[in-house]
Amino acid sequence: MGPTKRGKGTKLMVVADAFGLPVAIHATSASPAEVTLVQATLAARFLVAEPERIIGDKAYDSDPLDATLAAQGVEMVAPNRRGRKVQTQDGRALRRYRRRWKVERLFAWLQNFRRILTRHEHKAENYLGFVHLVCIKILLRQYL
Repeated sequence: MGPTKRGKGTKLMVVADAFGLPVAIHATSASPAEVTLVQATLAARFLVAEPERIIGDKAYDSDPLDATLAAQGVEMVAPNRRGRKVQTQDGRALRRYRRRWKVERLFAWLQNFRRILTRHEHKAENYLGFVHLVCIKILLRQYL
């Protein structure tokens, strides 16, 4: 990951369901923007069905991303970036943005595990394996 052996950082991209449980996890280098990693994260999902909508922050406000997701039948809900000429979101869709705290809660659950909080593995596959193991533990805790 990145220019050195262990990388300059790792970015975890997570898709959560309405209850804040993990649906898709993708780990990559910390340098690329989130907008470019959405398709790879959706491809790494645990479920077969695609989500109906994705709620993201201002970093996900992109016309090409909106067009790509609309072609797949996925609605993108993200507030507009500052200085955007054409406003694409209205207040009705942004009411769903208030539920984004559930994703933040999922990140808090993930960071309860020291092995995930501090990456000790040299290989990204090993780190992603531990992240998947933690996701399984979170899912089992919720369903058992």
